[in-house]
Amino acid sequence: MAKVAVVLEIPATVTERGQTTVPAAIRKMLNLGRRGHVVFKGMADGTVVIAKKEDADALEDGDPVIEKFLTFLAQDMADHPQRIQSFPVSLLDRARDLVDGVEVDLDAPLPDDDR
Repeated sequence: MAKVAVVLEIPATVTERGQTTVPAAIRKMLNLGRRGHVVFKGMADGTVVIAKKEDADALEDGDPVIEKFLTFLAQDMADHPQRIQSFPVSLLDRARDLVDGVEVDLDAPLPDDDR
């Protein structure tokens, strides 16, 4: 495997929530705007590459497969409205029972991922 020369190396800190900031110099290299998207690529040798997500619109607009499914679903509902059924109350009650007493603190640090 060919070695890639390091052009720029900038240390960064990972927060308790597993987040980090893409340094300004790297954002400039990648030509990232304020709401730019990146993709992390884990390589076989253990290195990680961060790259500009070229299809940023796909992230904001949704998954193309899901989009096709939702389009199909909408068309099927328009073509066959008699097939639409209400959501069973028993299923809603079951879902409520599953989360009863579960509390979530969105500001709490995330647990370690290395389980």
